[in-house]
Amino acid sequence: MAKKSNLVSVLAFDKKLVPSDGYMYGTTWEDRKEGNHAPLKLIEKSVRGTISNRLKKAIKNDPAKLDAEVEKANLQTVDSCALGIDQDTLKLSFTLKVLCGVETPSACNNAEFNKTYKAAALKYIEDEGFKELAKRYATNIANARFLWRNRLGAENIEVNVKVLNKDSDDEWTFDSTAIDTRDFKSDDKNISLMAEKIAEALSGRKPFLLLEIEAFAKVGKSQDVYPSEELVLDKGKGKKSKILYNIDGISGMHSQKIGNALRSIDTWYPEFDETNIGPIAIEPYGAVTNLGKAYRTPKEKADFYTHFDKFARGVSLEREEDRHYVMAVLVRGGVFGESSKE
Repeated sequence: MAKKSNLVSVLAFDKKLVPSDGYMYGTTWEDRKEGNHAPLKLIEKSVRGTISNRLKKAIKNDPAKLDAEVEKANLQTVDSCALGIDQDTLKLSFTLKVLCGVETPSACNNAEFNKTYKAAALKYIEDEGFKELAKRYATNIANARFLWRNRLGAENIEVNVKVLNKDSDDEWTFDSTAIDTRDFKSDDKNISLMAEKIAEALSGRKPFLLLEIEAFAKVGKSQDVYPSEELVLDKGKGKKSKILYNIDGISGMHSQKIGNALRSIDTWYPEFDETNIGPIAIEPYGAVTNLGKAYRTPKEKADFYTHFDKFARGVSLEREEDRHYVMAVLVRGGVFGESSKE
């Protein structure tokens, strides 16, 4: 527990990896470099589905009631998105800004805490220079993890990265199918070069880095592709049961979903060697919502706050991996103030 004299009730950090929304286009694999890319539009479909949910015992044990139940029409109106009849390749385009200044909270109401935290953060920058985190972020760009479901079943995947800063003309191209999504051991020279640029920005040796990222996935002619799905809070009043994201008529992917993919670098959580899920996104409690599980719990003393309260007050952490994890959460950003009520 933090000493009351050094308690910080207001503490916030701005995120340092800032992706834009992703825009989705259709093209062909042969024409992907020619700029002949058509924006993908959403398609509204009305379908008559079948009843497939679990039924109450009284219904499933009565053949007559079961017949009556399954005869009911399950009418649905949904959004979908697909490539055109002459298109076999999805293009996803977005930009990524990398910022410095993680050693300075955007809000902190305790000068003593701010002093000890800043010293710890600057020591990490001096020791590590964000090299390990930068390599992991760069790997997730190169392997096109941000394509999510669109990555599955793709025959070819290519990622093109261009530095947009006016003092650089660096560009890199990656064969994403050759880069593993389950570890960060790639010795690809271009990943190292991109990681060096990211590390320079995060550590403050450059004020910022701006990348333009284009991914091409050859998924097959007329095949479905998968924009982000909107969260519908009141499904009872809407006419559609599935609403997909679009940006001024162009199918898109949420910046939050892209960001989640880029920060899926946590291989340091306690159960990593026992599970088969690979890296998880950097989160204070290691939450993986689709599995309904937190992989970093206070009980195991593996959560962010357990490590951060020590790190920020000048206490050395037992493992170097824990320092990487703490700094990665701060790069993610968030509000981390303590409460005076225990």
